[in-house]
Amino acid sequence: MSSVAVYSYTHSVTYVADNILKSLKDIIRLSGLDPSEFVGDWQTNLLAVRTWLNSGDLRKAILEIYHPRTDALLFRWDVEIAYGWSSGDGSFWTDTEQLRYAIRKAGLAPSEARYRLLLDTAPGRPDVIGWSTASYRSIDGMVRQSLGTTVEHSGLGASTSYLRRA
Repeated sequence: MSSVAVYSYTHSVTYVADNILKSLKDIIRLSGLDPSEFVGDWQTNLLAVRTWLNSGDLRKAILEIYHPRTDALLFRWDVEIAYGWSSGDGSFWTDTEQLRYAIRKAGLAPSEARYRLLLDTAPGRPDVIGWSTASYRSIDGMVRQSLGTTVEHSGLGASTSYLRRA
């Protein structure tokens, strides 16, 4: 007896969106911050990530960790999207160990730090309720550390990097 598995682009979008958000929640938690606000916005964030992955308009998910008094960026985590989906063998994985190692290497955020999620999208993308335009905090004086691909499902994937003070 043999079995056949069919993977659709919708399955890939669901898997990648879920795991991008889970990875960002882990970054928040393991950086010493309270993820309750992020978890409280989960459905709104998930709708936006899924919608824009599905349309091919999501370029990057960005988590800014900043100091609330100075508004200065302390850390920034970038999750860049790769649209190489194929209906091939349906391989999928998330590299949580590599992510945990990088979070430890980046260090804890001060207890008073805050965070926000930004989604970089292509011009003309469909609107999603709860999302509007925003500007990024300055990354001057920061250095980027790349982790490579951290989420993958049949070629639709995400590569993660973080920025820290030099």
